[in-house]
Amino acid sequence: MLKTRQILGCSSGLVSHRWKPYSYTGSRQVSFISISTCSKPLLLLSSSSSSSTILPTTTTLLLPGSSPRRTRLGAFSMSSAHSGPNPGGPSSSVAVHSAGNARKINFCQWCGGPTKHEIPDGEEKIRAICTVCDKITYENPKMVVGCLIEHDNMVLLCKRKIQPSYGLWTLPAGYMEIGESATEGAIRETWEEACAEVEVLSPFAQLDIPLIGQTYVIFLARLKKPHFSPGPESSECRLFAIDDIPFDSLAFSSMVVTLKLYAEDVKAGKLKFHYGIINKKPGTSPSDMHAYTLDYHLQS
Repeated sequence: MLKTRQILGCSSGLVSHRWKPYSYTGSRQVSFISISTCSKPLLLLSSSSSSSTILPTTTTLLLPGSSPRRTRLGAFSMSSAHSGPNPGGPSSSVAVHSAGNARKINFCQWCGGPTKHEIPDGEEKIRAICTVCDKITYENPKMVVGCLIEHDNMVLLCKRKIQPSYGLWTLPAGYMEIGESATEGAIRETWEEACAEVEVLSPFAQLDIPLIGQTYVIFLARLKKPHFSPGPESSECRLFAIDDIPFDSLAFSSMVVTLKLYAEDVKAGKLKFHYGIINKKPGTSPSDMHAYTLDYHLQS
């Protein structure tokens, strides 16, 4: 039960991102996406829990016991209901979980000196502080970028030839590199894993996975040329019709969520932009692709 709450305000200033529309050869069409966000979003803190909820100022927060299950968020629709194999969790409140304790860093990344672990002045979390040069080591999430490639009403998947998830199917995706944009990284990863030249059309999904410190950004894309083949990290590349996507043989929970949302959108006749938080079930392996809930799901 939440006992006390503190709302931290937001400064003015909006950032707007617009993506131009594109049309399919069929009847499906995607409208442009307009996203407006506050430069300093609201932070909801609970005195009875270590978790916090960060929300744009236009968000309506659903507290335990409230009746609405869906509300509008600017150009987005927000659903607080869990999806995935664990429908038994709370469905009347927005669930945002902390990733837990960061891994222990014993040596400074700048000078190699030993570190101490304490909360620096003015901060809230335990950090690794160098006892020699006093620098603080901050750990930040990794960004994974990739492409959901459509071709002849099918999607391109790659079978992994490396661990983890050897032999399972995935969208071509990987870690974004320093010096490249998210779209450049997604295009590069697609070339490396599927030897395919693609054109990025629009963003499709951003999925945060706090437990493993990753954020996935998946773009809709199309082949520039109808050619693809396995790269060094893939044993096979294949186009799948929507009804033939191997959901029981996908590599990661992020792939399961992305492709399920895509299949739902295709069957509904309109593709949307999705944001969500993938929370792993407590006590399960981070690599278990089915042990998750999809929380705080926003869609345009």
